[in-house]
Amino acid sequence: MQVAITRAVTNYPLKDEAATMAFGAQLARLLRPGDCVALKGDLGAGKTTLVRGLIQSLLGDVDVPSPTYTLVQTYDLPDYDLWHCDLYRLENPNDAYELGLIDIMDEAVCLIEWPDRLGDLMPPDAKEIMLEFDGDCRIAKLSGFGDIHDPA
Repeated sequence: MQVAITRAVTNYPLKDEAATMAFGAQLARLLRPGDCVALKGDLGAGKTTLVRGLIQSLLGDVDVPSPTYTLVQTYDLPDYDLWHCDLYRLENPNDAYELGLIDIMDEAVCLIEWPDRLGDLMPPDAKEIMLEFDGDCRIAKLSGFGDIHDPA
């Protein structure tokens, strides 16, 4: 299932894992260095699956593990670095400095699961994707993407 992300739509139904991966692939085309995306949703909502679709659309069939225990997984892309962060286990927002996350936000693409753990360190202009369950499918709700150009 191909999902076209546009500024006119903010809610996207994701019927299954394949749809969530395809949504991530579409999102990959919209991101630029310096973009920070807050990924919100309950455990099992599909945050890592969405990121896996995004990264594999850029790098091919690579392993994209959840950074639950490492907190950060980095990927070298041709035009920028991509940081996939899972801050669920972050005990203090200032610990993000030790990870190097705060220093890299202006030049990398940062996809951050559990962004509330950053507190005031989360960039105020961060884009947001909320993944929620709606019956037997998920809904991806986007906000802050109005400044991203639609791909040609």
